[in-house]
Amino acid sequence: MASYKYTVIYEELSEGGYQVIVPALPGLVTYGRDLPEAREMAEDAIRCHIQGMLKDHEEIPDDPFASKPPVQEELTVSA
Repeated sequence: MASYKYTVIYEELSEGGYQVIVPALPGLVTYGRDLPEAREMAEDAIRCHIQGMLKDHEEIPDDPFASKPPVQEELTVSA
């Protein structure tokens, strides 16, 4: 069984819980009531997403952030 490594972003929601996205797997979004549950849900969502891609004979994308952390910054924009 192959292993895959992906950067996961946990966004704390104002109404509680965490929304989870995986930038390398567009469209993959999940949720957890707390960080441990969000992590568990992310692992399951990634696993299911990859299994579906394998079943459909699609190429599994590499995570561009797996080898080095992304550059992050906050921008303030006036419009």
